[in-house]
Amino acid sequence: MIIHGKAYPRAGLVGNPSDGYFGKTISFAFGNFAAQVLLYETPELEILPNERDHSRFKSLPELARDVRLHGYYGGIRLLKAAVKRFHDYCHENGIPLDERNFTLRYESNVPTQVGLAGSSAIIAACFRALMAFYGVDIPRPVLANLILSVENVELSIPAGLQDRVAQVYQGLVYMDFDRDLMNRQGYGRYEELDPAVLPPLYVAYRAELSEGTEVFHNNIRARWERGEPEVVEAMRFWANLTDQVYERLKSGRGREIAPLLNANFDRRCKIYKISEGNLRMVNEARATGASAKFSGSGGAIVGTYEDEAMFQRLGERLSRIGCRVLKPEIMKSTAHQEAP
Repeated sequence: MIIHGKAYPRAGLVGNPSDGYFGKTISFAFGNFAAQVLLYETPELEILPNERDHSRFKSLPELARDVRLHGYYGGIRLLKAAVKRFHDYCHENGIPLDERNFTLRYESNVPTQVGLAGSSAIIAACFRALMAFYGVDIPRPVLANLILSVENVELSIPAGLQDRVAQVYQGLVYMDFDRDLMNRQGYGRYEELDPAVLPPLYVAYRAELSEGTEVFHNNIRARWERGEPEVVEAMRFWANLTDQVYERLKSGRGREIAPLLNANFDRRCKIYKISEGNLRMVNEARATGASAKFSGSGGAIVGTYEDEAMFQRLGERLSRIGCRVLKPEIMKSTAHQEAP
């Protein structure tokens, strides 16, 4: 029997990057791409490499292109760390695991290193496969924390909870990472919203602009920890924007969120160094009348558009700078057990 674990990319609609700073965000998982992990019982435990893990190239330029697209590491380390963290969680919580072994292999067509959470999608897919194989239920808020810990504890990759919450819950999710709440229960307040409240949305990305989160976020963490007023106030500003978008969506005024999304990115430009290519992507989208902001850490944008004519203009204008534009297919919510 082959078990399929699947997870999807995430787009941060508003509030990011305040999720790593006790802020608030609204994000959604969309099914235009997916990461999938296949698991089946075998005599020994084995993790099979994907094309992103190979180390043989036809030429030096091919090696350089592979590094630009996939970085220096493929998915093997993500799967190995995920399996180890799953084992540790079960051991720490007295959850017995039988002695069967398995083979894992993965595949993903999520664009890499463009702020669409492709790495965490692989990890989430792996956890879903392991949970199904061993018959283990993990509450959704706890599962999001575990997926995060694979990256920032096991692999020392800077990351925030937003991506993992969106991928665990799927659909459209409002997240409040209030400090007192996080300290008290270990996770935030997560509310699933009906995607029907959203205005028409697009996502655009360009792989050539990929910048890993650990590069993009440069020294913002240190500035925030020092209490630098400009950074602290920006995090509050993004949290407030999130609540404004939340209220407009809940009251049926989804078409009024465009200025708030633009404000999210404009404030980001004041404290982050944005590359020329990423700025151009946002500006080209806005030139059509659409709103635009980063979906994550750079390389992809998300925004609203008014009608099909505007969407057509988006596609034409962004394609000239090597971008692909799509209408996100927002996923249905998962049915995992809620935390008590």
